[in-house]
Amino acid sequence: MKTLTEQLSQYAAYHRDRRNILTHFVGIPLIVLAVAILMSRGSIAGVSFAVIVSVALCIYYLLLDRPLGLAMCVFMAVTLAIAAPIASLPQAQWLGWGIGLFVVGWVIQFVGHVFEGRKPAFVDDLIGLAIGPLFVVAEAGFLAGLRQPLQAEIEARVGPVRDRRGAAA
Repeated sequence: MKTLTEQLSQYAAYHRDRRNILTHFVGIPLIVLAVAILMSRGSIAGVSFAVIVSVALCIYYLLLDRPLGLAMCVFMAVTLAIAAPIASLPQAQWLGWGIGLFVVGWVIQFVGHVFEGRKPAFVDDLIGLAIGPLFVVAEAGFLAGLRQPLQAEIEARVGPVRDRRGAAA
């Protein structure tokens, strides 16, 4: 299994434009919420698919890094709490919310990658679909001044984040 630094560095290599990262702060949570909404109706032994997948992802995130893993577990719990009542709506509304948020989230993501001038990370490695939310949480932490050694190691591997002019941000 790749380390946290390896996973985030690989994902970050596709996300060095500040505008692209900002679109991910909106697009990725919308996509995660949409998937949770859509997976909240199916279940195994009374446990929704959304909960099963979220628990599996939380275990993975915790194995990568305890503090970020805990932050991801909180993020996933909040997402599930929002998704559950939406999943109980009539089918047309449930699908409208789930599919609508999914499409809007991906449109925002692809706009960001137009700024970046590079395809999304998951195109080359499907694990990027799981690392994307972790990347957003890590970037939020970096903006708050947390985990500076991790940020420095990622930037040493893939370079600094750039502004719209291409200068280091």
